[in-house]
Amino acid sequence: MKAMFQTDDSWTGLILRLTLGLVMFPHGAQKLLGWYGGYGFSGTLGFFTDTMHLPWLIAFLVIIGESFGSVALLLGLLTRFTAASLAVIMVGAIVTTHLPHGFFMNWFGKQQGEGYEYHLLVIGIAVALLVTGAGRWSADRGIAKKL
Repeated sequence: MKAMFQTDDSWTGLILRLTLGLVMFPHGAQKLLGWYGGYGFSGTLGFFTDTMHLPWLIAFLVIIGESFGSVALLLGLLTRFTAASLAVIMVGAIVTTHLPHGFFMNWFGKQQGEGYEYHLLVIGIAVALLVTGAGRWSADRGIAKKL
């Protein structure tokens, strides 16, 4: 259990988790709350299950993982678990949706969909957090000290 929370006092973990948390928060808020032009929980769940044919449990976990996971990262809470979850979500997004569109995002509107370069960045940051932990000013660090 202690290994899950163990981290040092480095700036590296702090910078990585704040960056990933801030980038993922709007995506989670779109899916859960309908903010930033999103469809909210029921709309996203419907799209994932009806259009993408994902099992409802997977769709639910993606919505919750991105929404609460981004907030957990900002707090430095369950950082390794959340980072692993986001990496799995991004691998799923690449495989189910983005792989056929190639590497690059649709910067100029000339592709039929978005590529997977963004997803690879999220996976890279998530893997780095798995290695380093939450770093400075994290709830994980405080929990590890008490364990």
